[in-house]
Amino acid sequence: MRKIILSILFLFVCSMTHAGNPLLGTFSAPYGAAPFDKIKAADYEPAFDEAMKKHNAEIKKITDNKAAPTFQNTIETLEYSGMLLEKVSQIFFNLLSAESSDEMMKISQSIQPKLTDHYNNISLSDKLFNRIKAVYEQKNHLGLNTEQMRLLEHTYDGFVDQGANLNPEDKEKYRELTTKLGSLTLNFGQNVLKATNAYSMVLTENQLTGLPESVREAAQQKARAKGKEGWVIDLSAPSYVAFMKYSADRELRKQLYEAYTTRCTSGEFDNMENIRQIVNIRLEIAKLLGYNCYADQVLKKRMAGTTKEVNKLLNELLDGYKPAALLEYREVQGYAIGKEGYNLEVMPYDWSYYSDKLKDTRFGLNDEIARPYFELENVKKGVFGLATNLYGITFKHNTKIPVYNSEVDVYEVFDKDGKFLSILYTDFFPREGKRPGAWMTEFQGQKIYGGKNIRPHVAIVMNFTRPTATKPALLTYDEVKTFLHEFGHALHGIFANTVYPGFSGTSVFRDFVELPSQIMENFLLEKEFLDGFAVHYQTGEKIPAELVKKIMDASNFNVGYACLRQLSFGMLDMAYHASTVPFEGEISLFENQAVTPTQVLPFVPGSFISTTFSHVFSGGYASGYYSYKWAEVLDADAFALFKEKGIYNKEVAQSFRDNILSKGGTDDPMKLYVKFRGQKPQIEALLKRDGIK
Repeated sequence: MRKIILSILFLFVCSMTHAGNPLLGTFSAPYGAAPFDKIKAADYEPAFDEAMKKHNAEIKKITDNKAAPTFQNTIETLEYSGMLLEKVSQIFFNLLSAESSDEMMKISQSIQPKLTDHYNNISLSDKLFNRIKAVYEQKNHLGLNTEQMRLLEHTYDGFVDQGANLNPEDKEKYRELTTKLGSLTLNFGQNVLKATNAYSMVLTENQLTGLPESVREAAQQKARAKGKEGWVIDLSAPSYVAFMKYSADRELRKQLYEAYTTRCTSGEFDNMENIRQIVNIRLEIAKLLGYNCYADQVLKKRMAGTTKEVNKLLNELLDGYKPAALLEYREVQGYAIGKEGYNLEVMPYDWSYYSDKLKDTRFGLNDEIARPYFELENVKKGVFGLATNLYGITFKHNTKIPVYNSEVDVYEVFDKDGKFLSILYTDFFPREGKRPGAWMTEFQGQKIYGGKNIRPHVAIVMNFTRPTATKPALLTYDEVKTFLHEFGHALHGIFANTVYPGFSGTSVFRDFVELPSQIMENFLLEKEFLDGFAVHYQTGEKIPAELVKKIMDASNFNVGYACLRQLSFGMLDMAYHASTVPFEGEISLFENQAVTPTQVLPFVPGSFISTTFSHVFSGGYASGYYSYKWAEVLDADAFALFKEKGIYNKEVAQSFRDNILSKGGTDDPMKLYVKFRGQKPQIEALLKRDGIK
């Protein structure tokens, strides 16, 4: 009787605990949206603990099943396990990137090792893997459809690549290495965020020469927000990029450049040792699993397939674009000497300043000329309207769905037949606690479960130019392009229509995932698209035809330099991760050697890429940064079909939705591409678009 009473009391206490934790209850907001208005930082760790406990019980139910292993009772059941843990993780880690704090960072340091250990316990379970293996060995006799077969193979390969076939001693080694790697990558990313936020440059009025009114006003507003006199420039993208482009003070440009490129190279936020350990642990894990290097392990599940194919692409692009890049540098240097009387060598901290002046001279175009026509609300209407023109979908602002910051907006997305498709969160401006860059993510992924198509909750997060006291948010051309890019990722999530969550939306090969995003950037060079939304924020005047022509004419300005900059990142990534021996050298020497083939500008001693290379050392792009250029080949080739048939051609758009956007990772990406395009991608379309060929 006492045991029964204690059990009832325990269940009562647990239910009360769960009832008080908004992460563990049923989400009552529209569409089951995350209750950001109710979640407190203290809720996360108990929620993770409970979610892991529940996930363990779900796994135990699979392994304790007395029935023979089948696709349904093992593979499918495993795929749908851990949904509570996924829900909690998506909310926490998304906010860790977009709305972080010292408390959130501290919690992450506690949670990360627990999660690594939890997933290691699953992937290294002999009982679970034996059931998976039993199903896998009869895969050709199960009558599975394409998505089911892909899930079976994906599950089996995933377990093998997470150490399932290792002996007991090596399994413990794998567990130790992955736990340490998880902490290191987390530390790397947090150091970058902290170092970026820690720096600011306070200016006086006589140091503002060259800065447009919009940049001055933003800097003054930033100073007030920080409680400082004067004007503040920091390392957030809108502030840093604008200053480097417009400031006539070379010494200040140099000072800001050095601050930017020496982040995390020493002191409190030093990432040097993190890099060494991350690279070496990845190599050790790869070798433990039977690969020669980490890149071999990663590329096995990529379109490129091998290190050889990646290097082939990078070197082909290097050969094709370097002559153009060197010519561009000579032209900028010549302009600096001939027009500006500048007799010094153009350095990296001079490049944006003088190349922008040359661009203005040659085309009569700079960011400030176009900026008044790219007011954020109008751009938003244009980007959303593009999706309406292509796919018939519509967006409705919903103020009843909770948000994690007052600057975030939420939209309901409806299909052309009026059916609900998705929630879309938009988060546009930089702030402390938000990491640099731009990204798309999900608070809930799409899947079909219990006979119901559960629709996604998608977010796009950026760091755009803020509104000021006198002006709304006026974007640069590049910021509009970034908006289109991330919105393309969002469409990949919004249109997701797969059975299994592991294949939904952007859950595709890394070198395929950038196709839906990068293809959207092409529309910004189409007059028909620009004419639909680009109006002057004060007068309502439509963007002049001559300005549109200037944008088109300038589209390939310094395209060679831009390509080589991307290649430098890709080659550095491959240098770190295609190595078959542990890294023991100096990071500065290693980095210089890796990027020297792409070098156009003179090197500034002490500057680094590696120490803030978050894509590779704390994101998911290790051995995969090349995928941006790989996807450029795809998107140029794919957009050529839109150009041929008409940029708003409904049949082409529907085919892109049906064969690319909605299919996720349910089939081989090359097969999906060929179904859409009718052929394999050709590099000629990219060379032609960029004016190289």
